[in-house]
Amino acid sequence: MKRFLSILVIIFVLGIGLQLPWVKYSKSEYAITMRDSVKLHTVVYTPRWGSNHPILIQRTPYSCYPYGDDIPRDFLTNYLNRSYILRGYILVFQDVRGRFMSEGEYENIRPADAPISELTDSYDTVEWLINNIKGNNGCVGFTGCSYPGFYAMQAGLCGHPAIKAVSPQAPVTDWFMGDDLHHNGVMMIADSFRFMPMMSHTSHTPSTEGEPTKRHDFSDGLYDFFLKATRDSLRGVMHPSSFWDAMAEHPNYDEWWQRRDVRTHLYNIKPAVLVVGGTFDAEDCFGAWNTYKAIVSQSPQTDCRLVMGPWAHGAWKSRNAEKLGDFDFGRTASTRYYVDNFELPFFEYHLRGKGSADALPKVSVFLSGQNSWITSQTWLPEQCTNATLYLDQGELKPIKGEAVTSMQYTSDPNCPVPFDEQLSYRRREYMIADQRFTDGREDVLRYISEPLVENYTIVGPIKVNLNMAITTTDIDLAVRVIDLHPEDGSEKSGYQMLVRGEVMRARYRNSFTNPTPIVPQEPTTVSFTMPDIAHTFKAGHRIMVCVQSSWFPLAECSPQQFVDMWSYSSSDFLPSTVTLFNDSSIEFNTL
Repeated sequence: MKRFLSILVIIFVLGIGLQLPWVKYSKSEYAITMRDSVKLHTVVYTPRWGSNHPILIQRTPYSCYPYGDDIPRDFLTNYLNRSYILRGYILVFQDVRGRFMSEGEYENIRPADAPISELTDSYDTVEWLINNIKGNNGCVGFTGCSYPGFYAMQAGLCGHPAIKAVSPQAPVTDWFMGDDLHHNGVMMIADSFRFMPMMSHTSHTPSTEGEPTKRHDFSDGLYDFFLKATRDSLRGVMHPSSFWDAMAEHPNYDEWWQRRDVRTHLYNIKPAVLVVGGTFDAEDCFGAWNTYKAIVSQSPQTDCRLVMGPWAHGAWKSRNAEKLGDFDFGRTASTRYYVDNFELPFFEYHLRGKGSADALPKVSVFLSGQNSWITSQTWLPEQCTNATLYLDQGELKPIKGEAVTSMQYTSDPNCPVPFDEQLSYRRREYMIADQRFTDGREDVLRYISEPLVENYTIVGPIKVNLNMAITTTDIDLAVRVIDLHPEDGSEKSGYQMLVRGEVMRARYRNSFTNPTPIVPQEPTTVSFTMPDIAHTFKAGHRIMVCVQSSWFPLAECSPQQFVDMWSYSSSDFLPSTVTLFNDSSIEFNTL
């Protein structure tokens, strides 16, 4: 009897929580024919009551599971989905061509200017839906995070008049300059090796199971697994992998890569755009910032808005979004806060005419350290000022030294600097983790400011200018910006919080298309820009900048010679002595 009553209580609570419309939803599956006769598997969840329902679409390479009549449990527990269900949205999920139950050939980051593209598939899908799904109001939105974020942005370019709003979230944007596969031409080896085999098949038969992928033994940890690996040796291990093979044919930022840079197509965008990302997103931090900046610059008439929270990859739609590693950013970083204050008002206004366009700020960015949101009309906020700190004899100084001095370290690619204390896998928390594990290493240069007398807020990109000389013909340069907590006996006494890290290959210092070697021992400048930050260094804290030549195995090891990165062997690794001069600097904006 008690069990029966408990079941009744659960049913009652679920019914009240979902306000009953959920039980009136239906699920249907369709094979929608594209203009080239390829059929794309599409799942549609439709309210059985009323009419005038907006359509919200997510196109994905990761499956519309579960297939068949089952309704995903996530619809009962996921706060984001439930928010749309209660408002009667028609929710649509589609396997992109060549993936799972859709026909056709899959292509990674298919160029937007191809005759058949994600633009044409998005257009044809919308056209079919508004003409065949009863009860829709003729207004369509697209959303998606990570790779689905790429597809959402492509839909925004397709030109269908029914598409009123798109939200690319942590979107894949440029796999050579940033995002999962490369940073500034340096392969992010751990993520590339994990991700590419799942996304790179030369043939496809529609299946609910997807394509089989090889599994690799990392029981000894990532560090040892990748220590003697090269791009070419990994190519043999993961074969076949069509995209890996294609990358080997395009080692530099040539036209092939440039066509796959989404930013080159972000002009004259008609729908409203809500770009969402996380300042501590390990996979696609670059994509969110740079998609937003390209739209504002190249399509100024577009209603484009930006939300950047203190989140890991996609965490804004997950439980405990406000927590990452050793940090809790508070209630206003939670999923519920994100949905209720950013995403839902955006689609409600543009797809249903509810609310006001002014309810959502143009720019909303979360300040870590201070744990509060800042809003503005532009990014960067107008009240920002420029600042420079020089890397001078172990100190960060606001004024460049008059005398020329330098510091040195020797980089040994056979003993690279680890990117994290925990190396059994690439955890998302590395983006914010304590950096004390590199203390004592002689191949890391440290530059530390005086204790701050008041709170010091840095926003926007950080430009790194390294004036140096090396003993070889090429080298990587990894820079970490760290919030150094005071030794005060508190819970985080002495904590070294990573705020931003980035890596750059010196051969690309003048051009990513036409790399050039370095002349050994000749003074050389390498400049690059780190993805934006939004962080307050509290009074009493210090700013620390670390410079090194490996960040392993997050980033591949450079042989430190100007050799073909797709044909060298591990025996080609050479140590290099780096001399860093005291007119090196970081430039940033303060708020």
